Amino acid sequence: MPLRVIAGIAKGRKLNLVPGDTTRPIMDRVKEALFSILGRRIFGCLFLDVFAGTGSVGIEALSRGAQHAVLLDLDARAVQTIRDNLALTRLSDKATVKRADAFVFLAAQPDRAYHFIYLAPPQYHDMWRQALLLIDSQPHWLTDDGTVIVQIDPKEYKATPLNTLALTDQRKYGNTLLLFFDRLDPHTGKTSPEVQPPHDRFVPVGTRHP
Repeated sequence: MPLRVIAGIAKGRKLNLVPGDTTRPIMDRVKEALFSILGRRIFGCLFLDVFAGTGSVGIEALSRGAQHAVLLDLDARAVQTIRDNLALTRLSDKATVKRADAFVFLAAQPDRAYHFIYLAPPQYHDMWRQALLLIDSQPHWLTDDGTVIVQIDPKEYKATPLNTLALTDQRKYGNTLLLFFDRLDPHTGKTSPEVQPPHDRFVPVGTRHP
């Protein structure tokens, strides 16, 4: 499946795939829908792409105006692919690439607060919930109006009790489900008004978005 940057300063640049079958690159139509949802919030943001694979999502964020992206993967082949793709898109100077275990990284003291954290782990290992719970236990991974975005197969979804995050939106595109978790205000227990989605944007799990 060919990968490309959809919009922004690197629009149209083709991206390399990670050798082998250990990653699941995001489909262009899902990536386009994702960044349409994020809209202008992407400008000037700090973006953390965990389980980054090809780096496609973090690179798309940079192309569309993110200030900086950290792209993380444990697989050496993925890390090299990310570096190659950043070079191809001429975005290396705006990115930090880390080879690290995602769970060790997220369990550590946050190095900074990110506006967006993207989680797209290998399928059917419940890894997305493990990563999400680590972020939930250390909310300073996110800015006050920050969002965690999870990419999974709809069959992987399980309701997950959270303390500092709340599921505010979910979108289903074929066999891809995007979940959006926003940080709760510790005083009000509500999400920031800036990130609360309009009511008609919510699509229940199991419902195909038009």
